[in-house]
Amino acid sequence: MTLHETIKQLPDSAGIYEYFDKSGNLLYVGKAKSLQKRVKSYFSFMPTLRANPKLSVRITKMIEQTKSMNYILVNSEHDALILENSLIKQLNPKYNILLRDDKTYPYIYIDTSQKYPRFEITRKIIKDRDIVYFGPYSVGARDILDSIYEMCKLVQKKGSLKSKKLCLYHQIDKCLGPCELDVSEALYKKEVDLAYELIKNKKLLVKKLQERMLFYSENLRFEEALELRERIEKITRSEIRSEIDFATNENYDIFAISHSDSRAVVVRLFMRDGKIISSTHDFIALNEGFDEDELYQRVLINFYKDEKPPIIAPILVASEFEGLELMEEHLSRVFEKKASIKKPKQGKRKQLIELAILNANELLKKDKNTNDKKILFDIKELFDLQRLPNRVEAFDNSHMSGVATVGAMVVYEDGAYDKKSYRTYHLVAKDEYAQMRETLTRRVESFYKNSPPDLWIIDGGSTLLKLALEIVESAGVFIDVIAISKEKIDTKSHRAKGKAADIVHTKDEVFKLKHSDKRLQWVQNLRDEAHRSAINFHKKTKVKLDKESKLLNLKGISQAKVVKLLNHFGTYEALKGTSFDEIRLILNEKDARIIKNIYF
Repeated sequence: MTLHETIKQLPDSAGIYEYFDKSGNLLYVGKAKSLQKRVKSYFSFMPTLRANPKLSVRITKMIEQTKSMNYILVNSEHDALILENSLIKQLNPKYNILLRDDKTYPYIYIDTSQKYPRFEITRKIIKDRDIVYFGPYSVGARDILDSIYEMCKLVQKKGSLKSKKLCLYHQIDKCLGPCELDVSEALYKKEVDLAYELIKNKKLLVKKLQERMLFYSENLRFEEALELRERIEKITRSEIRSEIDFATNENYDIFAISHSDSRAVVVRLFMRDGKIISSTHDFIALNEGFDEDELYQRVLINFYKDEKPPIIAPILVASEFEGLELMEEHLSRVFEKKASIKKPKQGKRKQLIELAILNANELLKKDKNTNDKKILFDIKELFDLQRLPNRVEAFDNSHMSGVATVGAMVVYEDGAYDKKSYRTYHLVAKDEYAQMRETLTRRVESFYKNSPPDLWIIDGGSTLLKLALEIVESAGVFIDVIAISKEKIDTKSHRAKGKAADIVHTKDEVFKLKHSDKRLQWVQNLRDEAHRSAINFHKKTKVKLDKESKLLNLKGISQAKVVKLLNHFGTYEALKGTSFDEIRLILNEKDARIIKNIYF
């Protein structure tokens, strides 16, 4: 069926639509209250099917590349919103804006129903009407909590009251000792009230920490002074200085977006009890232009996700965006109460928006990625990539004679390695090809919770490149792929020190660049980081496996039998979960009983 025929048959129903290019690559995922009306708005049908001349340059470019489409019907526009967001995160279409900020921000809370309550950290609602929350905090929540317990004589540990005995904290004057002593609730409340004040008043908290830091420094306790200095830095890092004080107990979540040609930044401010308590921001790559309406929707749906936040505040935005009413409907379901999203036009609430915009613009000015971007543009042009490789994943595998086989993925974004996003995999495959297939397939299976990158770099030649492209295509995901291999001389890899003769493989070409070429060095650095990560994980795994092997040897299971077990079950973890009868079939009844006694 042609694109024109598909459009003519679209139903007047809610759903999501997908546009594909001539190679079957996914270009865009959109939602619609009426698929028929929404999709037809993109096109002009006379004299031939073409892009509607009223469209933006970005969307016109997309429609010109669109050669086919698919659609999925759902029950409501709200269901379409949820499905659209899920597909964008999993498939990373070329023309959609993808946010990778999936963090949930912590809150400090106290259960006031307790006789001697304590302060704790949570990221979710605790179902109790007597809970009081403070936050959210983008950074420094743990540092604030640690400071509170150093300055206030509260019950320091959860189990302290149950012990009924005074502990070290009472001896060093950090706890009133209600576990054993008759401490009045009024006296304990004074300490709780002081903690309240310090949590709500960051300036007072920081001032007291600075006084302690100076005391430690004057008494030559430099390590403790340094620790406090680092804590102060964390507590103040997310703070935006502002003279705005509502002198009321008003709460607001404030969102503002600013952008350049290739980057956008979203700033979030959190006002609690009339004061801004924390802020956070994220840079977003604009691979194919800017769509403010789509970005605001992505920002809000990703920030609040599908869990009711501990503190529900009215939402202020810097722009009225298309889909605002739908987003209010969605968040009302999440909040279990009416959600409010407004663009303030005057007064102090407008000043909050202006403050957020000011900080967003300043962040764009200070964006340190100018130099890093040049190499990315050079890489995109040389290897004919579909999009700028802002986020890159590089893969390698490691083993020793088929033992302790592992895979590793490293992540590069915004000019630096994103080590918290690194992943390692225990593999069961025996040969290099199957190992890479297993590693890449495992990664694809996790796209639903960890969105795909712009580029994959594979440690290997044209065969592994073809494998990776097949996996990407079968998953329907939009990712560029390149591979890097060592030059072969007499069937052996050639690596002259400082002059690595590496070859870069793309879908259509093979590049033999000079060792001094910055673009080759960029790819080599990512490949080497993946190799380092794989080797390190292999070594750790090997040590662990050797310990398991020795344990079995000590109990009378010979090394030959251990190898036989691993050849059959793949890993010790799989062996541990195997039944007595299965092990008995591989070895014998006596050995099976020994093994089950070891692990259970």
